[in-house]
Order: sequence, then structure tokens, then C-alpha cells
Amino acid sequence: MIKENPWKIPPNAPACMEKHLCAAQYRADGTLLLGASSLCGRNWQGSVWIYSEPEQAPSEGLCRAGVQTEAGVTDVKWVTEKAVAVASDSGALELWELAEDERLLVNRFTRYEHDHIVTTVSPVTGGSGAVTGSMDCRIKVWDLGQETAVSTYNVHTQPVNCVACSPEDESLFVSCGQDGRVLMWDRRKPEKPASRIDVEFASCSPTTAAWHPHQRSTIAFGDELGNVTVKDFLGTEPAQVEKIHSRRVNTLAFSTNSASLLASVSDDCSLAVMNTELQEIFRDRRHQDFVKGVCWLHDDSRTLTTVGWDHLVLHHTISPAAGSAGSSS
Repeated sequence: MIKENPWKIPPNAPACMEKHLCAAQYRADGTLLLGASSLCGRNWQGSVWIYSEPEQAPSEGLCRAGVQTEAGVTDVKWVTEKAVAVASDSGALELWELAEDERLLVNRFTRYEHDHIVTTVSPVTGGSGAVTGSMDCRIKVWDLGQETAVSTYNVHTQPVNCVACSPEDESLFVSCGQDGRVLMWDRRKPEKPASRIDVEFASCSPTTAAWHPHQRSTIAFGDELGNVTVKDFLGTEPAQVEKIHSRRVNTLAFSTNSASLLASVSDDCSLAVMNTELQEIFRDRRHQDFVKGVCWLHDDSRTLTTVGWDHLVLHHTISPAAGSAGSSS
């Protein structure tokens, strides 16, 4: 039983949020999840925050729930309606669950399976598992019910930048690494689970990947030079490639409604939104530091949110009349 406090601050919520916001994701009901890190001092700290009213972020006193983590946070994702997966600088995967009317985050487990920073986490469709990638060049597949890593893949020869699980098939995920390779993984093939996707990255490495929500064989990639590539790995058409940013692409996200707009954020401090032809229809440059996270409201192609190392949480609205000509805020 939680005792009421006169300040209405959720129990266990930190008094102060770290400056650098690294990731954001909406739950289906519009609840916003944030991850933050200090990135300074001898020991990096992090925190996880949940806002039932996203426009109140990043105000600490107005959060629904929050918790301090023992190390910096690199990625956070909703696993289920109540569970959150956290990728940690410590080499751990953490699983937190909401309790007490969603005003308390309780640690279900913390497992130190990687030998370096966990750079990325992606939940498996259905919420029973997750996949992590790390600077130790390894990928691990997790059974969250058993609270353990059930498979380890050591195929990338350089740190893993991103893993992304298929939204439809729990056996499939894609990875990209600093070795310049994009790999498709099928866990139903234990003898040879990985195959290379033929995507060219000119003298740079892929940094992030996102699955198309309605075309099960279409994936978008970003790279260190600011290019965005969309590829149907089962089709015969060449990949679409456009120079969208002047610096590294950090995150890509498709809107989940029928329009399937593609948003990208970058170290050039901007957000760009593209249509299905990779034509820019929206640009926002209000961030003052690296933009690290972007997420769409579910079933909405007009509303999305970005977070960055400037501690800003910006909400954007795309005009229904946005055409092929770019617009900016």
C-alpha cells in the first residue's frame, strides 16, 4: 500500500532527471516512456520515466512513474502494457514492471550477460522475449519469462549498433553493426540463422533499422553519413536511398497507420519526415543537441515526439496537406 504524499510525486521516482534523453516510445494508449542518462562524472547514472500526459514531460513532478537505474540508459522499450526493457551501459538487460496503479516501477530482473555497453534492445512480438546488441559485438536472444539469455550470436566483427525484431514474425530480426553489415536473422534455422542483406553503405556503417508496419519484407536503414535507405529484402527492385541528414542517423520510426510515413532523427539536431517515396514533407530544427529518439502515436500519422541530449521533449504535428515540398518548424 502506497501512502499519499502532499507533493504527489510517485514513490521511487528520482528527484531530478538526467540531462541526456536517449529514447522514447509510446504505449498503445498514448502513455510515453522515456530513458535518460547523465553521461558525465566517474559513474554514469540513468533513469526511466513514464508520463500518462506526454505534454508534461520532462517535468519530474508530473510523471506517472519513474525510477533511478544504477548505470546509464541507452535504450528503453515497452515489452507489454506493464513491462519495460532497459538496455544499460553496465552490460545488463533490465526488466521493470509497473505496479500499484502504475505509479511504481519494480525491478523484475537485471542480468549482466554482455561484456560491454548494451547499445540496443528490441522486444519480440508477443512480449515473451527480447533481443539485445552490444559493443562486445554480440547479439543475445532473451526469454523474459525464464529471465535468461537463451542464445548468443557472435557474427558481427565490430560493435552492434541496432537490432530490430519483426512486428509480425517472432522468429525474425535484423541487426546492423559498425562492420558495415546488415544481417537478417531467422531463429528457426539453428545451423545458419544469419543471412546478409545486400545494402550498400559507402565508406560508412549502418546505424539504425526499422521494419515497415504493413510490408513484412521492407526495412528502413540509416547510416553514419545521414543517408536513409528503404529496402524490400524479398523483392527485385533496387533500394531507395536519399541523403536526408548531414550527420549520423540515430533513429528511424514508421507511423503505424495506413500512410506509413517515415521519421528520422540525427546528430545534425533535426527531425525529418518522409513519405513513401522518401520525399521530405516535414523538417524541424528546434533541438539544440543530438536528437536521439523519435516515436509516433499509435495509428496516427500526424503526431510524433522527439527527444535529445538537450533535454527537450518536442511534440510535432504533421499537416494533412503536407506534400512533397518540405516544411519546417
